Amino acid sequence: MFGIVRPCTHRLGERFKADWIAHLCGLCLALRGDHGQFARVVTNYDGLLVSVLTEAQSAPSAGSRRTAGPCPLRGMRRAPVADGEGARLAAAVSLVLASAKVRDHVADRDGLLARAPIAAAARQVARGWDRAGARTGASLGFDTALLVDAVDRQGGIETLAGPGTQVLVVTEPTETATAAAFAHTAVLAGRPGNAAALAEAGRYFGRLAHLLDAVEDQAADAATGAWNPLTATGTSRVEARRLCDDALHGIRLALREAEFTDAGLAHRLLVHELRTSVDRAFGAGCGHTGAHPGAPAGPGWGGGAGLPPQKPRRGLLAGCAVAVGLFCTCQLCCTEHEGPWSRRKRDAWCDDCDCGNCDCGGCDGCDGCDGCECCCCPCDGC
Repeated sequence: MFGIVRPCTHRLGERFKADWIAHLCGLCLALRGDHGQFARVVTNYDGLLVSVLTEAQSAPSAGSRRTAGPCPLRGMRRAPVADGEGARLAAAVSLVLASAKVRDHVADRDGLLARAPIAAAARQVARGWDRAGARTGASLGFDTALLVDAVDRQGGIETLAGPGTQVLVVTEPTETATAAAFAHTAVLAGRPGNAAALAEAGRYFGRLAHLLDAVEDQAADAATGAWNPLTATGTSRVEARRLCDDALHGIRLALREAEFTDAGLAHRLLVHELRTSVDRAFGAGCGHTGAHPGAPAGPGWGGGAGLPPQKPRRGLLAGCAVAVGLFCTCQLCCTEHEGPWSRRKRDAWCDDCDCGNCDCGGCDGCDGCDGCECCCCPCDGC
């Protein structure tokens, strides 16, 4: 899983949490259904926004959900998942953008991709994802060549960029790609009048995605000598934060211009949670570690005084085998599980909460508050 919108399930509340998981699972299953099991590795949190926006604009339909079978991602429970054109468009966009990310890592010779045989295999996978995304996009009336062209221009722009270059010149291809994807949700939902507003929201979202990625990677890029847009253009973190705040405001205004059937989850993710993502990238989070409430201090929370006795630790090889199994079945991300070696109970990574008031009960009552003055969720600070 990757993406800049990583919502806190405590803040989402039961209603929005269920809807968000339905879209996440819908994207994953759309990838599997159209492109096979391996394609599910490109499932990401930002891609599902395309599915969320499509459903937010659509009239309620009996075919918008289906019941999916047991899955490790959901603790082997059945659940309603998003179904239809929005999920398939999200899958197409995710495939093409994942392909671009792979090619970018190959070009930068990152890690194992510095080795020619591995780089060649990665390029082959990326080409396959491009073709798969193009097929699905074409069946939905969406030309993924818009995305591919934007990605292909990125390398040339980065080559020419230097001190004094506006960083927004570097972010333009990402902005163009996300604008096209967001705008097409209006076409799928039968609301072509929303296309311009959603294209604007997509443009600002692409800008945020590029800038936040640069902010989070800047120190690591400096250590390895990798290219970073902020460092290359001489853009300060203060200026980057100003641009991010401006983009957040632009998204909010653009969403107000669009007509939605139910804007609740879209508003929650693209206004509230996106603002939290910006704060997190710039180190303004609350510092909540996601540990189990009432746990003793120190690494891990199992095994402290007053807690039940723990099972014997696993050995090195047995723990490695369990870790691989937990990772491949997504249980590390999405269900409570035993630590591979310690066998202590661990919360799902997706349940790690970065809000400072986890007992607030979430924001079930907010259906897209205008201007965010509703203050419906005390841990959001709206």
